[in-house]
Amino acid sequence: MESRRTRWALGAWVALVILFLWIPLALIMVYAFNKSNVQSWPITGFTTHWFGVAWRSGEVRDAIWLSVRAGLLATGVALVLGSAAAFAIARFRFFGRESVSFLLVLPIALPGIITGMALNSFFTFNHINLSLWTIVIGHATFCVVIVYNNVLARLRRTQASLIEASMDLGADGWQTFRFVTWPVLSTALVAGGLLAFALSFDEVVVTYFTAGAQNTLPLLILGYIRLGQQLPVVNAVAFVIILFTVIPVALAQRLMRDTGVLRRTAAVTTV
Repeated sequence: MESRRTRWALGAWVALVILFLWIPLALIMVYAFNKSNVQSWPITGFTTHWFGVAWRSGEVRDAIWLSVRAGLLATGVALVLGSAAAFAIARFRFFGRESVSFLLVLPIALPGIITGMALNSFFTFNHINLSLWTIVIGHATFCVVIVYNNVLARLRRTQASLIEASMDLGADGWQTFRFVTWPVLSTALVAGGLLAFALSFDEVVVTYFTAGAQNTLPLLILGYIRLGQQLPVVNAVAFVIILFTVIPVALAQRLMRDTGVLRRTAAVTTV
């Protein structure tokens, strides 16, 4: 009886936490379709007018395009550096290995304002003009951690005997990578890339210190809210940001359930 009560209590607590997190987001998404330009409840009518207003704004389109480019480039950098670092930590033993792992994970634990100020000071000291590439560098500092953790976790769950079996069956390095390593890591890399892009797309603090005069989508929203302008447009843009964040995260969560081993285990025997 106690276990049943415990399950009900935990279920109720989880439901309350989810409602606490999602009710404000749901309200913003509903207000994005509000016919009135005044945020009041109950909503008297619904329209998609504000999405058209947002899309016709050159400032909003430029901000979206800048956010997408920065997110894709930062994700690409993170996939290369994060996966390489994960392989080094998982497959090799060397002096300072744990320290290197700690330094790789540290940026995600630091407050964004600390990372942003440090990067801004570095760029200013070296006379580097703030641009798209400084945004990419700033975002890559925490995107690398996401990919690194995903790939490292997958490598630690993968038995080294799979690679040894492939080599024992006569596979060369490329065949082992194609039929064993890549199927195992593919979903982890895609999931890490999706999470990294979602995190980069809505990053505000680090972007503020590395963007200069450029406006990414979150910075544009922040400016509109601070000035109290175009709140219906802000709601429509916020709706888009929520979708750009929720969809990659949901896909990443689904992909992380699959190790990729069972799908291609039979392929090893055919090498």
